[in-house]
Amino acid sequence: MKIKSVKLKNFRSYKDEICIEFGDLTAFVGKNDIGKSTVLEALDIFFNDGKGIIKIDKDDINKQALALGDTETIISVCFEDLPTSIIIDTTNQTTLEAEYLLNSDSQLEIIKKYSNAGKEKVFVKAFHPTKTECSDLLLKKNTELQKIIRDNSIACSNQTVNATMRTSIWNHYASDLQLQDIEIDVTKGETKSIWEKLQNYLPLYTLFQSDRKNSDGDSEVQDPLKEAVKQILNEPTLTAKFEEIANEVRVKLNDVANRTLAKIQEMNPDIASSLSPIIPSTESLKWADVFKSVSICGDENIPINKRGSGVKRLVLLNFFRAEAERRKLESNIPSIIYAIEEPETSQHTEHQKKLINAFKELAATANTQVILTTHSSTLVKELDFNHLRLVKVNGTNKTIENVQPNSLPYPSLNEVNYLAFSEITEEYHNELYGYIELEGELANFRVGKTTMNYNKQQRNGTLRVEQIVLTDYIRHQIHHPENINNVKYTFAQLTDSVNLMRAFIQTLP
Repeated sequence: MKIKSVKLKNFRSYKDEICIEFGDLTAFVGKNDIGKSTVLEALDIFFNDGKGIIKIDKDDINKQALALGDTETIISVCFEDLPTSIIIDTTNQTTLEAEYLLNSDSQLEIIKKYSNAGKEKVFVKAFHPTKTECSDLLLKKNTELQKIIRDNSIACSNQTVNATMRTSIWNHYASDLQLQDIEIDVTKGETKSIWEKLQNYLPLYTLFQSDRKNSDGDSEVQDPLKEAVKQILNEPTLTAKFEEIANEVRVKLNDVANRTLAKIQEMNPDIASSLSPIIPSTESLKWADVFKSVSICGDENIPINKRGSGVKRLVLLNFFRAEAERRKLESNIPSIIYAIEEPETSQHTEHQKKLINAFKELAATANTQVILTTHSSTLVKELDFNHLRLVKVNGTNKTIENVQPNSLPYPSLNEVNYLAFSEITEEYHNELYGYIELEGELANFRVGKTTMNYNKQQRNGTLRVEQIVLTDYIRHQIHHPENINNVKYTFAQLTDSVNLMRAFIQTLP
């Protein structure tokens, strides 16, 4: 399963519902403190239920909404690449589509609502039957479904399997199901088992933060080996082996307990009848705890989370490179989402380029998604336009957009860096100038603008003074660095020229 889209409402700086589209590789860009990391942390809350890095608290409720009395935070995720079959009733195979658990876009949409930052309530938004005779079937027990079949003379091949009975009932009313998008509460009644089963199909979500504080009680999630343990233990072959081991231990424990109780029965039947063995289920066993001490350490056994930021990031860089190679070679691997804040932190430009290539390779492997936040224009220029999500604030309205034409009528990475990081470069200046020239609008651009002296060097070595506008002055210096007979333009002048060209291009039809 993979994330198709995420909706946030009343979470930190996101007051009104915002919908964000995701791909195999998604990179959030924008200015500092604008809400990029918020998206990654919301997903950590959603997937890891407060057992990851982030725990939801009352400060996460949007302050404007809180002032209006709205204390409910909502995080919703739509999934695609769904399993071909699932088990939601004991061991019986069915499909999400057959159970009408998909929304009107044929996606699995899971909604988590946190009232006053408390425990979540979980809903599945589904295009579901609402006709009275065949609604709420997922809430009904076996005997209730049998009664519906009996009372309405519905043909059913097997009345011991709930999934089969539900399908028979829905097929009986197929011409008038009255399908509507509704929210099904999967945390109450019979639907609890549905959510328990669905969780087994969700991707693993791993968040690597750039500036997380470390302490002696730190879970050390920054150490990639700890995340590797989660992935390895989630592999189907190992899960089956753990189940086999747990069952064997359970049988032997029951034998020991029963023998003990039998001996107590001989001495005191009353006490014996009040005793029974309690053995934890396989699902509750924490196999990861066996490997909780794994780490990559130095010569003095200093764990990775205690090392300098440059070393930590170097280890992570090569972890992702190694993961890209491993996941390309392996089959039947579990779904995983790597979320990384500011991977460029403490890394040289060349390391940044290797890292982004590793992310692109990793995202191209099966059952894998990569989510980034970045402040690096170097990283942005190594990405494709479909990877980028631009976080912006327009007045009081916050948006997260796919890269769309703005000043230039085509996607430009130079423009993305300008919008995201206010980056002003000669490269962007050249691109804007070239576009105006290509459109034959340079003469119109120059109208009404102040001119300045430019000493043009002739072929015979003499100088000729020309009156030109600031933009031409900068353009000539960029293209003719050999001419050292003019005062070098300032960064402020470069900024003014870029802004003048952007404003002019926006007036063009």
